[in-house]
Amino acid sequence: MCGIVGVIGGADAAPLLSEGLRRLEYRGYDSAGIATLIDGQIERRRAEGKLANLESLLRTSPLAGTTGVGHTRWATHGPANERNAHPHASRRVALVHNGIIENYRELREELTAKGYVFETETDTEAAVHLITSNLDAGMTPEAATQAALGRLEGAFALGILFADHEDILIAARRGSPLVIGWGDGTMYLGSDAMAIAPFTDRVSYLNDGEWAVLRRTGAVVHDERGRIVTPEVKLTTVSGAAVGKGNFRHFMLKEIYEQPSAIGETLNTYFNPLTRTIELPALPFDLATVTKITIVACGTSFFAATVAKYWFESIARVPVEIDVASEFRYRNAPLPAGGLAIFVSQSGETVDTLAALRYAREHKQHIAAVVNVPESAMAREADAVFRTHAGPEIGVASTKAFTCQLVVLACLAIATGVARKTLNHATEARLCQAIAEVPARAAEVLNHDERIRELALEVAEATDVLYIGRGSSAAVALEGALKLKEISYIHAEGFPAGELKHGPIALIDDSVPVIVIAPSDAVFQKTASNMQEVVARGGRVILLSDRDGIAAAGDIARHTIELPRVDPFVTPILYAIPVQLLAYHVAVHKGTDVDQPRNLAKSVTVE
Repeated sequence: MCGIVGVIGGADAAPLLSEGLRRLEYRGYDSAGIATLIDGQIERRRAEGKLANLESLLRTSPLAGTTGVGHTRWATHGPANERNAHPHASRRVALVHNGIIENYRELREELTAKGYVFETETDTEAAVHLITSNLDAGMTPEAATQAALGRLEGAFALGILFADHEDILIAARRGSPLVIGWGDGTMYLGSDAMAIAPFTDRVSYLNDGEWAVLRRTGAVVHDERGRIVTPEVKLTTVSGAAVGKGNFRHFMLKEIYEQPSAIGETLNTYFNPLTRTIELPALPFDLATVTKITIVACGTSFFAATVAKYWFESIARVPVEIDVASEFRYRNAPLPAGGLAIFVSQSGETVDTLAALRYAREHKQHIAAVVNVPESAMAREADAVFRTHAGPEIGVASTKAFTCQLVVLACLAIATGVARKTLNHATEARLCQAIAEVPARAAEVLNHDERIRELALEVAEATDVLYIGRGSSAAVALEGALKLKEISYIHAEGFPAGELKHGPIALIDDSVPVIVIAPSDAVFQKTASNMQEVVARGGRVILLSDRDGIAAAGDIARHTIELPRVDPFVTPILYAIPVQLLAYHVAVHKGTDVDQPRNLAKSVTVE
């Protein structure tokens, strides 16, 4: 993920910004830059590649100034070069950004018509010129920012400088994390506490929708409506070797809440907002000629593969086989010439999956890896790497890594359908629009946290819980059951809803909660029939659906959680979030070790 730092104080900003950026390197990046104010004017230094290149540039072309922002960028739309590197700037505004601005294209067209000139291929520049246009209309920096925030759609974090205003630095967040550091005569800004840990141990984490005006003597924080709120100042012990929990009780909850930002970062890598198309990196094989896809993974990643099978076969019309990595190579699986083998792993080091990759390599398959760690063994050994930008995931039970895997696999499925000419232009546009909306819709799902916490109290009393769904929702049911087992130690099972009659229905009585994953898609009515069967046997139905689905279900369910109405293509991504939250709150109520559940490890590196 991109990294943000900022400082306003009495000392030269550039060395402090460089140190902060160094501490954000773990997030991954391919360019970096800083901007400061010198005699009221914006000055920038940017460089492609590693921070050493930027630091070398600063030695030959130093930057003065005591107010500044810095950024590490992982190229998304637009290549990794100095022109696309942050900070982006106009004559009046310099800005750094982490996240995705969904309505970038519409804003760009509007602002271009007003005479503002765009110099990069990034979505970030739309925010720069939007704020500039507000300033040109006579607004103050604070008013210009607040007005712009009301027009931006998506998940983002921003750090903003204003020409001729060396006494102000503005920060804003929606979805993407941002932290303020409190110093003595100096204030700091960072994507996380690690970035500013060398300078202060007093931090405030901005809540979603908040924006802050930083001055040398402190900060004034506003909520989404502009009302002043009092930030909580915490002492942090974060070091360069640790990732902080922020305001969250557990890493798992923090990582669940990071999903709008992480999904947006991942989507930015493959989605071009100008053309509304999926753009993959150059591949050493042709997706159009692939005869079969084999997807191999373990645990949660296997359920991502299960959803991907549904996507690839339904929209790209290519046969897909999925397999658990620990079983795959032991059955001497036949692999056809010209096949594509995709290996899905958060760490890229899971030993079973790595062994399966090498088996596929021996059998002349094209090798692709979907991983969160670009330096991992799988990434090094693959022909093509499709990186998820989930950032560090400390909680053992995977959350944001799973949804980011789904985003990557969805993009791959669309691209394969386009290559194989199984998608017409209208369908491609519909699917791309649907996936572009996911970061904002994911943020909406998180608004149900309190309701899910209430339902968790009831689920926590059960000894058995069932999850059901149809189509791609069946995989979400499997993942929901796994999450509950992993961290609450309650026995849970997931099934395709139609399989209830073939055995599992014998388990149902009035003590068994049944979690039903049922967006209002083409198979909703069939799932509703299965809910009736559950209720007839005393089962307690908790229905996850949208408004249309809940209305159609009537009074079948004992409890409902209303989720956003979205294209059925992306429902697995969004419906994963409430099942994660349910498992989390059940585990907290039961008092288990949420982040480090018994007997489990984050990465399985032994067979």
